[in-house]
Amino acid sequence: MEKKKVTAGQLFAGLAGVLLLTAIDQITKLWAVKGLKGHDSVVLLKGVFELQYLENRGAAFGLMQNQRWLFLVCVALVLGIVGYAYFRLPATRRYTPFRLVIVALAAGAIGNAIDRVCRGFVVDFFYFSLIDFPVFNVADIYVTVSVACFFVLFLFIYKEEELQCLFPGKGKEK
Repeated sequence: MEKKKVTAGQLFAGLAGVLLLTAIDQITKLWAVKGLKGHDSVVLLKGVFELQYLENRGAAFGLMQNQRWLFLVCVALVLGIVGYAYFRLPATRRYTPFRLVIVALAAGAIGNAIDRVCRGFVVDFFYFSLIDFPVFNVADIYVTVSVACFFVLFLFIYKEEELQCLFPGKGKEK
């Protein structure tokens, strides 16, 4: 018997979550543009953490500068994959953590894609000066945390057979 896939409530919750998280990302970036652009960095913890405006035209850590079309293709692929996964997961509470990871990853991808389309660059503003970590933003946090959580879920929480729903036809050969 086939387990029921995504319910209307789960679909609504997922879309609402993506919209809410994307809005939070965009509001913080708007604040960074209005409050930080053209100003010195704001030191919150001396030698540890500060807010510093940066226009990132590349990928993570400034790699692949000015490849906007490539980033947008990657976003479309990521959204297609996570959308597929969201719809293939059984409609049980067991898969709620996986759905939350998908929502955060989608929101992060969309948040940075909005910047690339509307501004031509991504607004970054968090800076950990203690370890000289590259400047990042809220969408980057969504992506990083969701990918880390995905690996934890994949390696330690879900059994291989619980994820067979993502690969139809696999495991049915005898």
